[in-house]
Amino acid sequence: EVQLVESGGGLVQPGGSLRLSCAASGFTFSSYAMAWFRQVPGKEREGVAALSTRTGTTAYASSVKGRFTISQDNAKNTVDLQMISLKPEDTAMYYCAAKNGYAWSLQPRNYNSWGQGTQVTVSS
Repeated sequence: EVQLVESGGGLVQPGGSLRLSCAASGFTFSSYAMAWFRQVPGKEREGVAALSTRTGTTAYASSVKGRFTISQDNAKNTVDLQMISLKPEDTAMYYCAAKNGYAWSLQPRNYNSWGQGTQVTVSS
């Protein structure tokens, strides 16, 4: 059974940094693509960053490019999202997701395994 557990969310001031981590289990890590999504109430889930664990290829939403970095630790089966220069509009519930097949995607419909989410709030 695929399990994804996120951690690292919290309250941070504008301009600050946070690092989210997703611990994955129950599948062959190198055969999957992983991604981070975010969602605010009343809006659609948005792809933030994606990673092919096999090739290391990454992709980012334009709204976070240059501020967010997705990375993997194959020894620990974790995927992290380092976020810097955070803005109030980054406030959302952040979800880790996995899809079979190593091609990355920023479309939530392509992912069939999800974590429970971790809240990120950017506010002074």
